[in-house]
Amino acid sequence: MCRYHHALLFTVLVAAAPCYAQHGIRDTSITIVPVSLSYAYQVPQGDMALRFGNSNSIALGAGVKFKSNYFVGAEGSMIFGNKVNESGMLSQLIADNGDIVDQDGKPSAVLLYERGWTAMLTAAKVIPVVGPNPNSGILLKLGGGYMRHKVRVETQNNTVPALEGEYLKGYDRLTAGPAGLFFVGYQHLGNNRFINFMFGFEVMLGFTHHLRPYNFDNGRTDDGMRVDGLYGLRAGWILPIYRHADDRIYYR
Repeated sequence: MCRYHHALLFTVLVAAAPCYAQHGIRDTSITIVPVSLSYAYQVPQGDMALRFGNSNSIALGAGVKFKSNYFVGAEGSMIFGNKVNESGMLSQLIADNGDIVDQDGKPSAVLLYERGWTAMLTAAKVIPVVGPNPNSGILLKLGGGYMRHKVRVETQNNTVPALEGEYLKGYDRLTAGPAGLFFVGYQHLGNNRFINFMFGFEVMLGFTHHLRPYNFDNGRTDDGMRVDGLYGLRAGWILPIYRHADDRIYYR
């Protein structure tokens, strides 16, 4: 009788093993909450290229990947760069000696930077044609949301009255509007949660308008819609949050 019980127990354990495996990330597609942190090097296109040079972007995103491998989520990014093509916007502030002077009449170092951000709602699909498990593969993503950018004028340790307070708004070229996102790349979620990453090609397109009523340097208002494009390569790290399969054995 004892041998019969041991044989029966062994049979139950062997039969139960596949039940556990089919609910794990290794063997089947499961519901996952992925949190991602990524970086992109971006090349401007359209009206964006007339104002700025190449830029950088750091993005934070989160969402839900369902068992169907469809994904919905949200992400935001910060855009920053140090190349401003419209450097002549401060030409009227340059004195005869070629310097911009501060309130004490001393030369002031004025620096121009690109600054901006985006906020997007996204929908994606993971196609598990390659990877360690069905939750990895080609990642296709579409998004829609908001883009905002401007020229940051920095006067270092000097005080230039013409570039302080409300006067600064006449030079910063603040621009914003609706934007779209397209991404195609690869997502890798490791079987042990330790190696999780994504990389791919990203296109961001903003249909923006100038938000300032008047530019001090050229004496006009920038009317009309802009088309601000950003193309780039994005790569990042993913923290996948999901429930482990229950490997406990219950007896009655």
